[in-house]
Amino acid sequence: MPEPLLEVRGLSMHYHPHRHEVLRAVDGVDLTLHKGETLALVGESGCGKSTLGRCIVGLETPTEGSVRYEGELLWPKRTAQQRRRIQMVFQDPYSSLNPRMSVRQTLSELLRVHKIVPRDKIEARCRELLDLVGLGARALDAHPRQFSGGQRQRVSIARALALEPEVLVADEPVSALDVSVQATVLNLLEDLQAQLGLTVLLIAHNMAVVRHVSDRVAVMYLGRIVEVAPVNELFADARHPYTQGLLRAVPRLVPGRASEAVSMAGDPPSPIDLPSGCRFHPRCPLAQEPLCHAEDPPLTEGAPGRFAACHFAWTAAPSAHVPEVAQGGSPETIRAHRGSRADP
Repeated sequence: MPEPLLEVRGLSMHYHPHRHEVLRAVDGVDLTLHKGETLALVGESGCGKSTLGRCIVGLETPTEGSVRYEGELLWPKRTAQQRRRIQMVFQDPYSSLNPRMSVRQTLSELLRVHKIVPRDKIEARCRELLDLVGLGARALDAHPRQFSGGQRQRVSIARALALEPEVLVADEPVSALDVSVQATVLNLLEDLQAQLGLTVLLIAHNMAVVRHVSDRVAVMYLGRIVEVAPVNELFADARHPYTQGLLRAVPRLVPGRASEAVSMAGDPPSPIDLPSGCRFHPRCPLAQEPLCHAEDPPLTEGAPGRFAACHFAWTAAPSAHVPEVAQGGSPETIRAHRGSRADP
């Protein structure tokens, strides 16, 4: 296995909402990202996925831990070159774009400040970036309010690519878009990855989307990584009970019947008041006293490239029933408009 392009070690991000409280949004995460791959980071809302992504990009300064790029430590203060290497595409393309600036102004400012190209080449580079995301030069003088949601996300992607990054952190890039548009944006990201040699960290909650676009999957729960595996192996043989619960919750698409899904028991505990021992034990069907209530299991490797943080991950038989859509059916968001370069 080659050395990772990006390596996260012991990363924590703690907040203090009140004087005597600690909110552990990210709590001791280890993660690796290899050149050219798409790693999906999944989990329920509030588990710390976006906070971890922001720490990796450099928008948040973590409480503890480190992020290394090709072995080089990226903080406490990043250079301009280091900031350029990792860029982010945000979940809501409307709020992440300045509504008062045209596309030309948005892209030109980045190219000028970071001196990506000579001043007399800025206009041409702006046109190239828009062509790259399937919008074309006609969009240069438009403002965000004049675009559809999918088109705004394309502008956001062009803005991220303007700095010529090697790693793209996509924070739920299609969750704010209509289902009919989601596939075009996902296909665009795949095409750009192949064309530009990008490495992608895809933050998502839609397991069907993850099944079709990622190489590996990291599952996050209450600020920690609880399972990591190649995508096909994870969907075929999930070893952590939480991952199994996520897969059960994927709706089953059966002709002539209403979609079926099994909700996971209970709600996640507050990250301010974490349970003792394994953080998942209050919701876990395999939990046993006193072991799971007292000992927090580490993330251990049970097979090559497969990691899980569960006392029984490598001893108990997996119990997940994987829905058909997760096993390889073609969800509408992936099937529609394959290869389309413009929104409907």
